[in-house]
Amino acid sequence: MSLKSIAAALSLAGLCAGSAHAETLAPLTFAERLAQAGSPLILRPEGFSGPGAAILSEAIDASRYVLIGESHFSREIPAFTTNVCRLMAAGGPETGGLTAMAVETGPEAAVAVNARLRAPDREQQISDFMTAHPDAMAFLNGRDEGQTAADCAGVAGPDFELWGLDQEFLGASGYLIEQMLTAGPGPLARAQIEALAEQERTATQAALASGSPFDFFLLKATDATLDQAGAAIDQDGGDRVRALFAALRETRAIYQASQARRGDPNGRRARLMKRTLAAHFAEAPQARVLMKFGAYHLYKGYNPLGQRDVGNFVAEHADGEGVQSLHMIVVGARGTEAGYNGVGRPMKVHDFDVMTEEGGDWRKDVTLARPSNMAPGDWLLVDLRTLRSADLDALTPEWRDIIRGYDLAVVAPELTASTKLGADYVP
Repeated sequence: MSLKSIAAALSLAGLCAGSAHAETLAPLTFAERLAQAGSPLILRPEGFSGPGAAILSEAIDASRYVLIGESHFSREIPAFTTNVCRLMAAGGPETGGLTAMAVETGPEAAVAVNARLRAPDREQQISDFMTAHPDAMAFLNGRDEGQTAADCAGVAGPDFELWGLDQEFLGASGYLIEQMLTAGPGPLARAQIEALAEQERTATQAALASGSPFDFFLLKATDATLDQAGAAIDQDGGDRVRALFAALRETRAIYQASQARRGDPNGRRARLMKRTLAAHFAEAPQARVLMKFGAYHLYKGYNPLGQRDVGNFVAEHADGEGVQSLHMIVVGARGTEAGYNGVGRPMKVHDFDVMTEEGGDWRKDVTLARPSNMAPGDWLLVDLRTLRSADLDALTPEWRDIIRGYDLAVVAPELTASTKLGADYVP
């Protein structure tokens, strides 16, 4: 063979090898990368198992703060949370133990639950509380949420408590006023608070009859009435009464702004939660905390509402301390969801299925990425951290937000709606 023929053959071989190498390095599609990032996760009462369990356990064990951004009022996500509590309570030498669970309810509502958390008739006590104070708390009036809180307290030990970070709920004014009266206000403040209590009882009956939260005292009271009471409370109410009255007015301001669609109610609410959490951190600087909120609240960076919410605050706080925070979004692919349905009314329940709903949804992409050999009841854990290396600009805005805002995504194959505690109003 001539030198020219040999050179041509080598050149052809080089081209073929280069072509094969280029074919090997062809970039994966996002669907393929999503499938690679997913791992089956089995949820049982005794704990997690399956390939996703090791990823989850390692991530939790390395984190001071563990955040669960959820869709509310299911039975399954509270069960998931209970198993997270168990992992945190066991933990490793650096981060072991569980100090508190921060929840999306008001501080005073959380105090009421803490007082009943370990009672043998806890559920009945909470039910009685909700019957006496309709809509006085959000989410912790759910049967499964309450069970999870009690289970977490059981595994975490006697010092564990719930931290309520949110504004109080729409029907909380009656309970707040009761607490003001028991706090020993002076005669000027007491006279005004008792007058508020009478107005509040009338407003609650109207709200129960109509089903409308806008008939509650919180939104029906006039500014003049509250200003007059506030002036007396400033004079001889005492610190505890002043704090309770300030909570009532802040809650009212947030709901009023939301109702009128003016101002920045979401931002004001987020700033309130950050201040409340900062106060807890100041009192317990070494606390190891589990947080459970609606998914929008726990993004790192800006959430889809354009807010730097409490999840971002925790991420920055962790960075400043030199520790880790773990942000998980936990949702379902199909099933039933429950939501608020009016004062003293049963929850409103509706079906959902991400595979048949119109429009794009990241949960649909995850469901399509489930391996064909997965058992129908297995959950799918997606390690979003592995998806951050590629060019995110090619993805949908929703996927960019999820990948940047959360570390793990966990999708249950099916959710079922929970129920709430407290007697339903019968006209």
